[in-house]
Formats: sequence, structure tokens, C-alpha cells
Amino acid sequence: MTDCNTHSGHEHKHGPNCGHQTVQHGDHTDYLHEGHLHHVHGDHIDEHVVSESADNSSNCTPQHKCHDETHIHGNGCGHESIPHGDHIDYLVDGHLHHPCKNHCDDHGKL
Repeated sequence: MTDCNTHSGHEHKHGPNCGHQTVQHGDHTDYLHEGHLHHVHGDHIDEHVVSESADNSSNCTPQHKCHDETHIHGNGCGHESIPHGDHIDYLVDGHLHHPCKNHCDDHGKL
């Protein structure tokens, strides 16, 4: 990650006791903050995205049995949103879930 995608105007100081959930992302720690993955990088905050990969693909997985077949992921659903590739997933018990048609896709472990 050589290029910075800086989150401008970010006043909050992320750290071990800042109140935001931490996510191990590659070789560093990011903080979940209002649907964004924030990475403290020197004197600024970078916006990160979970890349699509073999471990975190964006494949449709209709065979996946979701935690609750009636639950619909979206704003205010109770799960943290995570940027993944070109879309948003939701963090459920350490896994990325993505709403798809009449089921929930499993986009891998985070």
C-alpha cells in the first residue's frame, strides 16, 4: 500500500482505547469507524478497503446459511459495515456477509 487514500478532516485519534473495533488487515491494524476502515499513517488517516482475494472473494454463495435467514443487512442492521472491493459487506462473527438477491453471501473471514 504505497499510495495514500487520505481521509481528510478526521479529528478523532484512533488508538487501542478509542472505542472503535480493530481489524487486522494484512500486516497492520485498521479501525472500523462509521463504515470506513481507518489506518493511522504518520500524521494522517488512510481509508482502506478489504481487497478481493482467494480468502475474501466476492463470489455468490447461495449455499451459505446465514446467521439468521430473515435478517436483512443494511444501514442500522446492527452489524459493522466494511468496504470490500467495490461494495459494502457486513461483519458477522468475524466473517464478511453480503446481501444478494434472497440470500446472504459469505465473502470470507476477516
